[in-house]
Amino acid sequence: MLDLMPSLAGWRPVASGERCAVATIITASGSVPRPPGTSMLVSESGEILGSLSGGCVEGAVVASALEVMADGGTRLEAFGFSSEDAFAVGLTCGGELEVHIQPLDGSAAGFGALRKFAAGDPERPLALIRRINGSAAAKTVPGSALGAAGSQGAGTQATASADPPTVVVVPDPCTFEAAGSAELAAMLGLDALNLDAGARRETLLAAAAQLEPLLRGGRTGLVRLAPPHGCGGVPARGGGAETSPEPVTLLVESRLPQARLLVFGANDFGAALVPAAKLLGYRVTLCDARPAFAAQERFAAADEVATGWPHRYLAAEAAAGRIDARTVICVLTHDPKFDIPLLQEALELDVAFVGALGSRRSHRQRIDGLLEAGVAPERLALLHSPIGLDLGAVTPAEVAVSITAELIAARTAAAACTPLRDGTGPIHSLPAGGTEPASGGTEPASSHQPALTTEQASQEIAWT
Repeated sequence: MLDLMPSLAGWRPVASGERCAVATIITASGSVPRPPGTSMLVSESGEILGSLSGGCVEGAVVASALEVMADGGTRLEAFGFSSEDAFAVGLTCGGELEVHIQPLDGSAAGFGALRKFAAGDPERPLALIRRINGSAAAKTVPGSALGAAGSQGAGTQATASADPPTVVVVPDPCTFEAAGSAELAAMLGLDALNLDAGARRETLLAAAAQLEPLLRGGRTGLVRLAPPHGCGGVPARGGGAETSPEPVTLLVESRLPQARLLVFGANDFGAALVPAAKLLGYRVTLCDARPAFAAQERFAAADEVATGWPHRYLAAEAAAGRIDARTVICVLTHDPKFDIPLLQEALELDVAFVGALGSRRSHRQRIDGLLEAGVAPERLALLHSPIGLDLGAVTPAEVAVSITAELIAARTAAAACTPLRDGTGPIHSLPAGGTEPASGGTEPASSHQPALTTEQASQEIAWT
């Protein structure tokens, strides 16, 4: 549902207090248009915000959402591909989705906290924890960290509620402490159980073990929790009849601040990479030691432009805590006096990706320089050089596509793509009208590849 938050505050049904239902993909397999966590809101008047499949199943989901608002319950709908029934609702791409549909009260108790956070910065950290089993109408409360206002200490009993929340808003996913959250305890139904302090804390710690990695990692996923005391009965509070709590299923959606992408090199390739990286959602910084180059208007799309020696800038950012495990570093300076000290600094950091532009000849010279500078071979193995996927890219725009493609491929081991660093031979087989390898390699040119244009040949300089 986080994908709808930027549009939520201005959506008319929310502003007017209409009842709504939220439909969310909770599991997906095979080829599907959208990932788990994608949501669509349907108002009682039939207005829609968002999309789940691009049109394959929306009609059936809207119908179920209207029924949910009428009966107050929740539903779990499954959609797949049916080759037997041509008129069945399903996914023509062959995948399968499970969609959870629940009512969301249009009052302040339901949408109030969501509306408050939707009106803020769309890039601020935020997480939602939603209970997706149980039939109670959704009630939303803001979460809080251990010891903050509204939370209770570990092992204490929160005030019992007849209508426990099924949505908890977490303003800071990186610091949220599940074991100290009274709101989470209420969502899990612990307030209605006669648990001692130890059993209560044990249940919350078990929840924290699954919830907090998702929250701190900025990920979406399902968390299934066993009920307290297993599947056996638990005496109700106040000496009532014994209850048999059911397992709890939670959907966690977490959004962290934008990951940073640092572009070193105010040149044609940097100018192309800055807007391409922003399309992937990165917060982009351009850094160059030459003020006259960094100040060019073509770098205005960068979120920050820094002037200074690249390795000093990176060291200062790391010391200030502004570099983390999601940070991407792209070295496009193509000058040993910048590249070597910068890569020496970058390869010692715990970051997601370090890549450097250049031909294979440049790469070999770069590796020799880094070894002489004392960089350990195991750290050199982390370097993506030459940077980019093997797409045959030549112009700055094409190189930007090649680099961003490798960034996407590097996120998963399942990507069936070949990085340039894993190949052999020159990056470009033929210069303009010639037969010699453009990067100075000794491999023969491929006879079926066309000669480079004059424009492409001029761009070859940056790769050699």
